[in-house]
Amino acid sequence: MEQFFQQLLNGLAVGGIYALVALGYTMVYGVLKLINFAHGDLFTIGAYLGLTMLVSYGIAGILPLSCAILLVFLMVGLLTALVGYLLERTAYRPLRHADRLSAVVSALGASIFFQNAIMLIYEPRVYVFPDFLRPSFTITLFGMTFPGVRFLIIAASVLLMLCLWAFIQKTRTGAAIRAVAMDQGAARLVGINVDKIISLVFLIGPGLGGIAGLMVGIYYGQIDFTMGWGYGLKAFIAAILGGIGNIPGAMLGGFLLGVIEALASGYISMAWKDAIAFFVLIVILIIRPTGILGERTADKF
Repeated sequence: MEQFFQQLLNGLAVGGIYALVALGYTMVYGVLKLINFAHGDLFTIGAYLGLTMLVSYGIAGILPLSCAILLVFLMVGLLTALVGYLLERTAYRPLRHADRLSAVVSALGASIFFQNAIMLIYEPRVYVFPDFLRPSFTITLFGMTFPGVRFLIIAASVLLMLCLWAFIQKTRTGAAIRAVAMDQGAARLVGINVDKIISLVFLIGPGLGGIAGLMVGIYYGQIDFTMGWGYGLKAFIAAILGGIGNIPGAMLGGFLLGVIEALASGYISMAWKDAIAFFVLIVILIIRPTGILGERTADKF
């Protein structure tokens, strides 16, 4: 029983990270019908920026550790959001009225550029987060001991996702994002600045992705310049699983994928976890081609 709860908690923590990254995919697709293949590399940029600020710039040595980590999370979110905004202005906006294949090629090119830029700046090696940056406390529930960092990752992920959902559903700007996702032409007719809304989406998605990248570094203790590909692919699967273009679907898909992988690793084999995750995706798409929640709210957030 303890092993089950350990794996379940680990799956929820990893699933929360998948969900945060998946939100970036699903928001961009909902507005532009474009898969931002560079999104996983923005996730990697967030991890490296966080490590740089905590260690190289010594923020963790200037402020109390908890305050330093919170500040760095905020700074990483803002900086990766800025990178996402610049990506949209340079790689996607000039191709707004071109065919979709051109935009896809541009996204792939941006991904290759970011990955190689990270490799050249930081060198192609694994970077390790110092132990003092990784929370080491434990929490005891029902007589079982769990690493506290898992609860922190889950809580932070859920909080960020709820804040995004409330922003999309309860604010005028969120209503404008939903309107642009449904029909850009009609949104322009009612006075919505579509270009600003698209730029805002490219601020929010990469910002959450960068925060998720730093979470991975703190959770696992190490990062490398290729990590964005793997996590980006899993997040893309999570977005499809829940219903691409659907924010609640991205959340559900991320947590579901994380739990499936964790249980597969614990009870079957670590080597089979990816195969099992893809198998579940295939089965769900056969039963519900639009994803678990896609049929009801796809393209409307």
